[in-house]
Order: sequence, then C-alpha cells, then structure tokens
Amino acid sequence: MANIKYKTLIGLEIHVQLKTKTKMFCSCPTGFGGEANTRVCPVCLGMPGVLPVMNKKAYEFSVLAALALNCNIARFTKWDRKSYYYPDLPKNYQISQYDLPMSENGYIEIPTDGGETKKVRILRAHLEEDAGKNSHATGNYSQVDLNRAGTPLLEIVTEPDLRNGREVRSLAQQLQRIVRYLGVSEADMQKGHMRFEPNINLVGEIDGKEFKTAIAEIKNLNSFRALERSVDYETNRQLEEYLETRKGMGQVPKTTRGWDADREITVHQRSKEAANDYRYFPDPDLVPVVLDDAWFEQIKSRMVELPLAKERKFISKYGLSEYDAGVLTSERSMAEYFEEAIEAGGDAKRVCNFITQTGLKLANEAGKSFVDLGIEAKKLAKLSQMVSDGDINASAATSLISKMVESDEDPMVLAEKFNLIQKSDTAELEAIVEQVFAENPQAVEDARAGSKKEKKSRGFLMGQVMQKTKGQANPKVVSGILAKKLS
Repeated sequence: MANIKYKTLIGLEIHVQLKTKTKMFCSCPTGFGGEANTRVCPVCLGMPGVLPVMNKKAYEFSVLAALALNCNIARFTKWDRKSYYYPDLPKNYQISQYDLPMSENGYIEIPTDGGETKKVRILRAHLEEDAGKNSHATGNYSQVDLNRAGTPLLEIVTEPDLRNGREVRSLAQQLQRIVRYLGVSEADMQKGHMRFEPNINLVGEIDGKEFKTAIAEIKNLNSFRALERSVDYETNRQLEEYLETRKGMGQVPKTTRGWDADREITVHQRSKEAANDYRYFPDPDLVPVVLDDAWFEQIKSRMVELPLAKERKFISKYGLSEYDAGVLTSERSMAEYFEEAIEAGGDAKRVCNFITQTGLKLANEAGKSFVDLGIEAKKLAKLSQMVSDGDINASAATSLISKMVESDEDPMVLAEKFNLIQKSDTAELEAIVEQVFAENPQAVEDARAGSKKEKKSRGFLMGQVMQKTKGQANPKVVSGILAKKLS
C-alpha cells in the first residue's frame, strides 16, 4: 500500500450582499422576494446609453467590513468591467474591481479546539454588483429574475490557509457574526445574502514523490452544513482520483463543481476561466473613488467591538463558559443587553442563565429575538438581585421572566402579586420547624444520631418545611434553623 502524506489547501471566496436600501449603481430598491423583474430599471437591465452612479453607502459598508477584517484600505480605487455572457447578466459584463481593489492583505481570527484561535489571511475584499437569479424548476426551460441584479456585493477572498471543513465552517460563522455586528449585511443565507465558494486542492507526497491536485471550486454554497460537508467530500474525492489517475495540477484543468445536497457529492460543471478570459478593463462610465482622511475617519468611527473579542471578554471578565459566551455574543443586540444588565447590578452568571435557559426558549416560542421580547435590562438585573438577596428562589425567577414578557411592572411588584416572595421571617419559620419536628420524631432522632441516615433525614425535614410553606420558605434561613435545633 502506498505511503501517503498530504494536506488540504482551502481558500474561500465569500459573497456578502450589503444591507443598502438601493442597488449599487441605480436607485432600484433592494430586498428579498417580490414579484420577478419588478425591482429593475434601464441601468440594472443594461439598456444602451444608460449611466451608472455609485452607491456611497455601499462603499462605506465595504470599508467598514474591510477594517473589521484588518485589511489595508486603498485611498484610491477604480471600477472595472468583467465581461462574460450569462442570462442573469443582461449587459454582458459585471462592474467589479480588478487590479486596484478597495482593500487587501488582512486577516480574520477563528476559534479552534482548546480555546485557541487561528489566523486566516485575507487576500482582498472588493466591491461589485450581484447578478440576477436563474430558475430551472419550470420544466424544459429556464426563467430569469433580475430583481437581484445590481445589488451591492462584497467579495472577500482568503488565502489557502484552511485545512478542513470544520475550519471553513468556523470562518464562515465568524464572518456572518462580524457583518451582522457591523450592520452592513443581514447575512441570511436562506435569502442568498451570503454565498460561499471554496477552492480546494491537495499537496503532499506518495512514496516520497511530491504531488499537487488540480484546484476545484465549489460554487454557490448557502449553508454551513453544505459548506463543511462539500469541502470534506471534495478532499476525499481528489485524493481518490489522483491515486487512480496519478494526474495532478498542470495535467488536469481547474474546474468548477456544484454540490448535490441529496446525494452529498460534488459534481463537475465546467473548466475554470482564467482572469484574461474576462477581458477586464476600466469602466469608462464611472470615476475612480478617492477616500480622503475626513471620510475615512467618519467610517472608522462606526466600528464596534467585534464578536470574538466580546466573547473572550465575557469569558475572562465575567467567568462565563465558552459555550455561554458564544451564545450571548451570537447577536450584537443580545451581547449589549447582557452588558447593560450587568452594569445595572445583575450577577453575570445568573443573568446569563436567565437569558440562555429561559429567555431564549420564550423568544423561540414567540418567533422573536430575545431582545425583542421587551424585558428591560435593568429589570432583569433587579430580578437577579432579588434572587441574590433571597427575596425569591430560582424557580420563582423563571416564572417571573415569563410574566415580565407580558407586563411592564417592576419584578418585585409582580412577585408580590403572584405570591412568589420567599418567607424569611425567622420566628415564623422556627414555629413551622417545631411543628415538623413534632410530626416526625423518628426523622429528628435519625438526624441527631449522626448515623448513615443523618443526611437523608435532614433532607426529609427540609422538604417537609418547604411543603408546609408551599415552597416559599427561604432555604438558607430554614437550613440555619434546622442546624441550630438539631445540634
């Protein structure tokens, strides 16, 4: 059997639709859905003689995203025509950026096993317009919807620093969180706001002889599951193909492949074009973009703390688990809500549990985000303090969260209204303990005897007190009374 050593080289191309109100070079509205070919005009339909005008907001969103990816931002960039014919591109060229992209040479950090991070280099991030959408589900002909044509699209290209499907998925998830935190994209993959195209090949040795497989690009993946599985499948496919044919890079052309989700395999589509096939040249209808200091500083002022940094802070500063910190930072609004509750005096771990164990369940049932449930952060902080002070127990707090969704009343008022305040009156609780002792003399004797039954008997007596108070006795106070009377 051959002695094989190899590693997988994976570079990722990511297309992110930007969250602007209008398209990249015209005033047609953006948005998902709608009747086909109704959000169009002569510009995005490619009519003769029309002139494009750049969307300033789209350019600013691109710069902001590139800053978050630690890229060098070009102060001068231009627009290029990328020529190719396809039904969803009516003018037969795409306005893009070629040799002078608006940003390049950055990096993104992704979490790895063991709490470490890996730095993945970003080759470039540039702005372009999206194409329309073809539909092939109508019988023996295809349909074209140009509503999406001209939508601002940020293309991010990584270096081949990724090694497997798990890492590729991690990068995609981190990038989704980043663009959502920045507010530059909704990044909803079901709506096509993010699409991924991994470029994959293998390098290694077989029986001491070096080999490289030809690069294959998997097109238009729009789910994390498809991304991870297609990368791992393609890795195995290339290895098996090379072992069978012994033909690699230079002997086999670059190809594009599609992902068949039903069979979970990649399928050949066509040979890959080279840059000269697109006949790039500067667009004569658009002026170059000059990013001066004042404009650049204004864009930079919108930068926020990014999700991975916030996640690390929640772990180190508040002692949260990696899992809980990841959940809380999955949405910027929820992470900021958590911090607001802590600043208002809430206990970090207790507030975290309120959100992750109860709040998210209620939000999921209501079809909303947690923040949209409408509970004020300062009121959740007060609820946390009520538990810490012994006013209510954890079970009552869970019940109150549900009631706080329905009412704007103060949590203490709600606790009193629904009779959830814990009994902490020592004299009252001592009387109840004496009653329990009188009714259960054997349990009292066993608890005092120091036998094997002591722990069980003490638990039984505690349970009897809680039963008589309908669960409203403060366990700490009752525990103290029991210890005193049994000693």
